[in-house]
Amino acid sequence: MNKVTVKIDGMMCSMCEAHINDTIRKACPSAKKVTSSHKKGESVFLIDGEIDGERLKKAITETGYEFRGFKAEPYLKKGLFKR
Repeated sequence: MNKVTVKIDGMMCSMCEAHINDTIRKACPSAKKVTSSHKKGESVFLIDGEIDGERLKKAITETGYEFRGFKAEPYLKKGLFKR
C-alpha cells in the first residue's frame, strides 16, 4: 500500500476540499482515506499498487484547480494492531 500526497493550488474552503476528494475518488477508484486541506494545499490518500499520475493530473486540472505534483511512498501501518 502506498501513501500519496498531492500538492494542489486553488482550494479556498471546505467545499473545495470535498470537491477534490470526490475528484480523486473518481480518478483513482481504489483510493482509501482521502483527505484534503485547503490550508496546506494538499490531498493525502492511500492506494494499493501504483498511481496513474497523468490521469490524476488531468482530473484535477479539469475541475479548475492547479496540480502541483505528487509524491508516493510506502505506507507502514503504525500501532498495536499492525499486520
